[in-house]
Amino acid sequence: MQAVSRRLIQRPLSGGASTYSSSSLRSLHGVSDRLNGSDNRRYSSSLATKGVGHLARKGTGGRSSVSGIVATVFGATGFLGRYLVQQLAKMGSQVLVPFRGSEDNPRHLKLMGDLGQVVPMKFDPRDEDSIKAVMAKANVVINLIGREYETRNFSFEEVNHHMAEKLALVAKEHGGIMRFIQVSCLGASVSSPSRMQRAKAAAEEAVLSALPEATVMRPATMIGTEDRILNPWAMFVKKYGFLPLIGGGTNKFQPVYVVDVAAAIVAALKDDGSSMGKTYELGGPDVFTPHDLAEIMFDMIREWPRYVKLPFPIAKAMAGPRDFMVNKVPFPLPSPQIFNLDQINALTTDTLVSDKALTFQDLDLVPHKLKGYPVEFLIQYRKGGPNFGSTVSEKIPTDFYN
Repeated sequence: MQAVSRRLIQRPLSGGASTYSSSSLRSLHGVSDRLNGSDNRRYSSSLATKGVGHLARKGTGGRSSVSGIVATVFGATGFLGRYLVQQLAKMGSQVLVPFRGSEDNPRHLKLMGDLGQVVPMKFDPRDEDSIKAVMAKANVVINLIGREYETRNFSFEEVNHHMAEKLALVAKEHGGIMRFIQVSCLGASVSSPSRMQRAKAAAEEAVLSALPEATVMRPATMIGTEDRILNPWAMFVKKYGFLPLIGGGTNKFQPVYVVDVAAAIVAALKDDGSSMGKTYELGGPDVFTPHDLAEIMFDMIREWPRYVKLPFPIAKAMAGPRDFMVNKVPFPLPSPQIFNLDQINALTTDTLVSDKALTFQDLDLVPHKLKGYPVEFLIQYRKGGPNFGSTVSEKIPTDFYN
């Protein structure tokens, strides 16, 4: 076809008629240059200059459109990452996914965007040149890297603090990063009893020192299909028949649906820059205790609630050996599930959204209530299949036989 078109342009037409260039043919048929991409604002990038932060979506808005966002999402292979990549990719953004493990780790993410829009890239978090390579083509950087327990190779401080600081410094040196979003955790404080929360607070300070216009998100404990609270609880109950309530299960927290946290990050990217330099605390609409949340879990898996109240000293004694041995043995230790010493320390205080904090409402979002769809994934733990047993509302009242 290209050869035919070249011949038609180069060779005079029969009868001595003049040939027409492509521009003259367009004018002859009344076709505007705007429809041929030279002035097509509908499908062009809408990125503003650095410091404005206006990354509004353009085009049709679907996965085949062009949003103008090229986001490097560190930690995209984790729990929150898959939901964030899905929401970015479905609006036409290109997502660069750094990963350090097997090539199978980011494989599920490639299906979430149009062809070539989700790009896995191998990197080493300890190699600055590797970080620069995965950031080279980006205009947005989102840091989701975090870990709630230590391993032989990575300490709390390195994963939750030093990596975030390094990413912020590289983004600052890059010069073309228009938005930087740091995902921290609710309860992050230098005075927290949890090492992870102290490291997250130090990371926030380091990021904002390097990039004062960065946005910080502090999500509460996240609930979802791959979460690290209801899944371990349900597996423990299926194996042992009861659930230990550490500290009696009386501390208060505000678990949040993971999809809402991903939506909040995207909403911050799409605003007019008003979220730049601000910190948002993302908690669910309801305040729970571990006992309250466990009741919802038992109701969904259709098991009779059985609890063992475990005082903090005993729980710490059970979790302590793993933390003591993690750097003293020449092999990796199993990841802690329920008995995680740092999380047990965090349970000694309430983790709630501050009264004057910016929340979902400031991003024009309303978080989901947890009871219902957000916890329906627990159906998989019903011992007799999805239709086994009965819910609390279906149980026969005690006066039925009177």
